[in-house]
Formats: sequence, structure tokens, C-alpha cells
Amino acid sequence: QVQLVESGGGLVQAGGSLRLSCTASGNIRSINVMAWYRQAPGKQREVLAQIDSGGRTDYADTVRGRFTISRADAKNTVYLQMDKLKPEDTAVYICNTPVVATDRGIWYDTWGQGTQVTVSS
Repeated sequence: QVQLVESGGGLVQAGGSLRLSCTASGNIRSINVMAWYRQAPGKQREVLAQIDSGGRTDYADTVRGRFTISRADAKNTVYLQMDKLKPEDTAVYICNTPVVATDRGIWYDTWGQGTQVTVSS
């Protein structure tokens, strides 16, 4: 079984920065795409950024220019550097891997537990 664990959330003032981490475990052979989502109370979950094994990235318009996604494959970890944070960025931030190949099979659509980010004004 594949597990994703996020860390790095917390409280920050508007204009500040946070760096989130998400580490995958479970006898992993490879992970093609890793992505970050967020969900605020009463709002639909939205995708923020994704990165594939070749380092190609894609960003939602709401975070482009402020957030940077990166990965460290030796650690099975994806990062989200968040700068110039706004109160509307307040949400639970969740890591996702659409497909993970392990020693014992392929796992689909795995989600972490989420980490809370709160931006004060």
C-alpha cells in the first residue's frame, strides 16, 4: 500500500511564505506525476500544481508566479514553496499521486491526509 504524508503547514501572515512537503512510502519503484491540491471550507477541491518525472510543471492561474512545485525522487518527496501568501490561500493542502508503481503492484489515486495552511490578514 502507498501512503502519502504532508508536512509544513501552519499559521502565517499575509505576504509570508511556507514550504510544504509530501513524502510517499510503500516499496515504491516510480512515481510519474505528483500534484498538490487544496480545499477550503465550503469550496470545491482545486488542483494547484503538478510535476512529472521529467520535471515538467503546470500551475493553476491562482498560484502561478507565487507557488513553485519541485520534487526529490531519491526521497519520493514533492515540495510546494508558497510565497506572497494571501488570506484566500487558507485551506487544507493535500498531496496526490495518480499512479504509483510499487514492488507489489500499481496503486491509483492516492491522497495524503492534508496539512492546514492559515494565512492571516
